[in-house]
Amino acid sequence: MPPTTAAVASSPKLLDRVRWQLRVKHYSIRTEQAYVDWIRRFILFHRKRHPNEMGEGEITQFLTHLAVEKNVAASTQNQAFSALLFLYQRVLERKLDFIEDVQRVTRPAKLPVVFTPAEARVVLAHLKGDYRLMAELLYGAGLRLMECVRLRVKDIDFGYGHITIRDGKGLRDRITILPERLRQPLQRHLERVREIHQRDLANGNGRVYLPFALDRKYGKANRSWPWQYVFPADKLSNDPLSGEKRRHHVMENNLQKAVKSAIQCAGIRKAGSCHTFRHSFATHLLENGQDIRTVQELLGHKDVSTTMIYTHVLNKPGLAVRSPLDYQEARASHRPMPR
Repeated sequence: MPPTTAAVASSPKLLDRVRWQLRVKHYSIRTEQAYVDWIRRFILFHRKRHPNEMGEGEITQFLTHLAVEKNVAASTQNQAFSALLFLYQRVLERKLDFIEDVQRVTRPAKLPVVFTPAEARVVLAHLKGDYRLMAELLYGAGLRLMECVRLRVKDIDFGYGHITIRDGKGLRDRITILPERLRQPLQRHLERVREIHQRDLANGNGRVYLPFALDRKYGKANRSWPWQYVFPADKLSNDPLSGEKRRHHVMENNLQKAVKSAIQCAGIRKAGSCHTFRHSFATHLLENGQDIRTVQELLGHKDVSTTMIYTHVLNKPGLAVRSPLDYQEARASHRPMPR
């Protein structure tokens, strides 16, 4: 059995206290795993010294080591920094002075990989069953991978034709479109999922994970139909935190592998992934004349500057631009033939 919440809260072990604070603040299980890993690496880097014995200087050394010797991405270094800030400010309750002289990663952001509409259709055609339906949601609604696998039945509104994304990136909610072409396939899919849920209930199961201690506030909600995952796992499993037997959502790496295989089978020479469908969603909307503010809202970007990167992918950020090589070819085609 995993340790109880009370046991973790009172544990003298530093990493247990980190986990406790992260759960109190409602951080996701993946963020918890990442933060704990960075804090462990920080301690090992300084030869197992306790963080109470270290401070700004040691943090600077570790972050610089990641940038210079490990050659990590900027986002990776920022995540490590966030983990250490959480450790000192939330767990050890120490106010850090300004962290300076850190060798920051300054590589420019890479342009996203985008499928053409034809390429997107070909990749989708090489997917089958639930994986195709999930990939169509990634492309048709602009969902992130984890937003798709974490969808609940109640989040799909067939009446208004939209999908509600709960606790997305930055714990922000948003509404995006439900593709009309997916309405009937999703309804048929949910009929099959409901049959699975009914069998689980008949066998004394049927529970699902609820966020933010809602299972204590609403005692029967974890067995109700609206809270079930749209894409449930094939088998029941034990929750890693509570030990309770539940039906979780499908593992995201299964969809990742299926999409990678579909891209290869389609013969597309792009380093595509599940997230490429989201990039393609934004780019194709802009190509079809949607204004950038609308696309920003559908994607859930906090700042429109994040959405602006897709205008660079279009190859025509404002008016259509033609290559001078094409001008030369056009002039040559209209030149009179020599006599």
